[in-house]
Amino acid sequence: MIDTVFLDAGGVLVNPNWDRVAAALARHGVAISAAALEAAEPHAKRQLDTGKAILATNDDTRGWLYFNLVLQRAGIALSPATEAALRELAQYHAQFNLWESVPREVPDALDRLRGAGHRLVVVSNANGTLRKHFARLDLARHFDVLIDSCDEGVEKPDPRIFQLALERSGARPETTLHAGDFYHVDVVGARAAGLQAWLIDTAGLYADHDVTRVPSLAALADRLLAA
Repeated sequence: MIDTVFLDAGGVLVNPNWDRVAAALARHGVAISAAALEAAEPHAKRQLDTGKAILATNDDTRGWLYFNLVLQRAGIALSPATEAALRELAQYHAQFNLWESVPREVPDALDRLRGAGHRLVVVSNANGTLRKHFARLDLARHFDVLIDSCDEGVEKPDPRIFQLALERSGARPETTLHAGDFYHVDVVGARAAGLQAWLIDTAGLYADHDVTRVPSLAALADRLLAA
C-alpha cells in the first residue's frame, strides 16, 4: 500500500523550455526547431543513462553533456556556436531554471494523488533554485516537502537523499514509491534506500530494464489510484 509518492522534478514535473533553447541557438546562427529538440531528448537521455556514465559524472556536468547529446541526436554538429548558446542558457538556468515547461497533465495528476490522500515529495538533483522555481510555476503548493540536492549536499543516486526525504516527510520506505526519468539515478538510488521505484519512460526506451514503466505522471496516477 503506497501512501507517499516521491517524484523527480526534471522529466517528470517539468521539462526544458525547448522554445527558449531553440531561440538561444538561433541567436548564434544554429537553426533547429523546438519540436526537433524535444523529439531528440528521450533518446539522448537514454544514451546518457548508463551506470558507468552516472558514476563518472555529477548532476551539473551530466546536465550539459545531456544538451550536447540532444543536439547531436537532432543532427546538429557541436561547434563554438552551440557552446556559446549553451553558455547563455547556463546563465539563465543558474538564475531562473531552464526546466520551466510544465506538462499539461501534471497539475491534475498531482491534485488527484493528493485528493486520494497521498503525501507528495519532490526529490530532485537541482541547482539550489528548486523552491523559488516551483513557486514561480505554481507547483510548490502541491507538495509536502521539496528536496533540492544542491541545498542538501547530496544527490541521487546516493540513498542518503532519499533517507533525508523520508525523515522530512515522516514517510516509511516500505509504503513509499519514487518515480523519476533516469534508471541509474532514480530507480537504483531509490531501491538502495529501500523504496519501491517506477520509471517515467516517455518514449518506451527501457523495455529491457527490470522496472515498472509508465509514460507520464498522469499514467502513474491512473495506475496508483486504480490499485
